[in-house]
Amino acid sequence: MLLAQGLAGCSDQGGASELEVSIATRTPAGRMDDSSLSFRVIRRPGPLALLRLIWRADVIHLAGPCLLPLWLAVFLRKPVVIEHHGYQAICPNGLLLYEPAKTVCPDHFLSRHYLQCFRCNAPTSGFLKSLVQLVMTFPRHWASRLATTNAPITRHVESRIRLPRSKVIYYGIPDPYEGPELAVAAGSERGRVNPPVFACVGRLVGEKGIPILLQAAEKLTGAGYSFGVKIIGDGPERARLEKMVDSPGLKGRVSFLGSLTGERLLDELMSVEALVMPSVWEETAGLSAIEQMMRGGAVITADIGGLGEVVGEAGLKFASGDVAGLASCLQRLLDDPGLARALGEKARERARELFLQERMVQEHVDLYREISGDFQRASLQT
Repeated sequence: MLLAQGLAGCSDQGGASELEVSIATRTPAGRMDDSSLSFRVIRRPGPLALLRLIWRADVIHLAGPCLLPLWLAVFLRKPVVIEHHGYQAICPNGLLLYEPAKTVCPDHFLSRHYLQCFRCNAPTSGFLKSLVQLVMTFPRHWASRLATTNAPITRHVESRIRLPRSKVIYYGIPDPYEGPELAVAAGSERGRVNPPVFACVGRLVGEKGIPILLQAAEKLTGAGYSFGVKIIGDGPERARLEKMVDSPGLKGRVSFLGSLTGERLLDELMSVEALVMPSVWEETAGLSAIEQMMRGGAVITADIGGLGEVVGEAGLKFASGDVAGLASCLQRLLDDPGLARALGEKARERARELFLQERMVQEHVDLYREISGDFQRASLQT
């Protein structure tokens, strides 16, 4: 949405719209009013409608290795950008997480250990679905190698998928504090509550590592610290996590708020000591961390995948799965009332340097111009 809005808002020196943007999606409209958007939306297009759309386009941008539009674009000799925000091009489950053990995958597919890929997903997906997932990874990988440009969202993803003609483009989001105040305004809205509260935002699934946060919280409770934990999100792991909270060390200390968006989510996060992301899989970027950093909030993250890359030195990090390491990070903030604000200022500075929407949009515009020009010249020569 942010990329499409930014592209549609690009204008030439005379103020006229420079780019015509059309979004094709399988998502139904629901309550969204497409007429209010600054770009055209085509929902659930059939093959012929998709073919006409690609025929008229100068550049095709795919959110992941979507096979039908990719093959159509290649057939029509259109320049194609594939944005890789997951590992679908090299992993049947798209997570690079070896399911039976919930451990990071050591590149089974790229190493041609296909039986290991099948064994990974069979216990959770069933034998037939696991086989289909494995088989479909081959055309996704081959097709990605045909793209004009592959655009991984972090350097970590680039190093993992190892695809030719790759160019990293970080996510970009709006700055909620525009104006001369900048970081001062971001920090002024924050205030430490008593007792301090930590928050975790995301789907309640195994790869998010939320049990590690709960175990670290229990460890600090035993050491006599007073604090709270908010779990924001929903998912299949919620019942199991709520059962963990029934222990004497966590009861009354952890609250489950369900899925929140917009102002409600912002209100809950403005008073937290830090956002905690204890992921056990190689997060490709960590959009929740980027959003918290842009708001001037402190972040504590597992040093894994693109998540560790996004945070850099602007937050506290611990080894993925290390309960004692996470407990130490939480303890540092509890012992030093000024540390969260100092980290928040560093986080906001890094976010404004790397993750602004305007930068993301401009890098895409530059890429589209480059590949469309190169593609047209190559077509003329051949």
